[in-house]
This record gives sequence, structure tokens and C-alpha cells, in this order.
Amino acid sequence: MSAILLAEIYVFVLAMFVGFEVISKVPVVLHTPLMSGTNAIHGIVMLGGVLVLATANTPLLTVLGFVAVVLGAMNLFGGFVVTDRMLEMFKARKPPGKR
Repeated sequence: MSAILLAEIYVFVLAMFVGFEVISKVPVVLHTPLMSGTNAIHGIVMLGGVLVLATANTPLLTVLGFVAVVLGAMNLFGGFVVTDRMLEMFKARKPPGKR
């Protein structure tokens, strides 16, 4: 393995530990805004996949772009579903006798 690859693996492992520590310290109240932020990130992933598909000139790039768009879309819309469910928890409940 080259020194560059080892350095990249080292940075990746450190980023995992830092990310875990940061996320574990987030209060419950902030999870919904953070979910919205990750939805924006997945929108950027989808945009990147679309750009790769637009400029794809080999079958490999076409497949990678398609996979990026599909996975980004799943994460994006799944994040919206989770955010909606979380926001439903904060709505006032109606009394059982009234509909």
C-alpha cells in the first residue's frame, strides 16, 4: 500500500471517530434540523449523479451515475419521511372523544 492510501485511510478512520463523538452529543431537539441538513446533502449527491450521467461517455460512468442518482434519491426521500414522522411527534394530539 502506498503512503497516500494509508494517509487517506487514517483520515477516514479519524473522521469516523470525530463524527461519532459529535453526533452522540447532539440533543434530541436538534435531530430534526440535522435531518433536514442531511437531506440537502443527499440532494447534492443526486445533482452530482445527474452531472456524471450528463457527461458519461463510458458504460462505467453511466452505471456509477445511475447508482448515485438512485441511492441519493432513496436517501433524500427517506430522510423527508423520517423528518415528517419526527415532526408528527411534536403536534398536539386531539382528545379521543372528538374527531
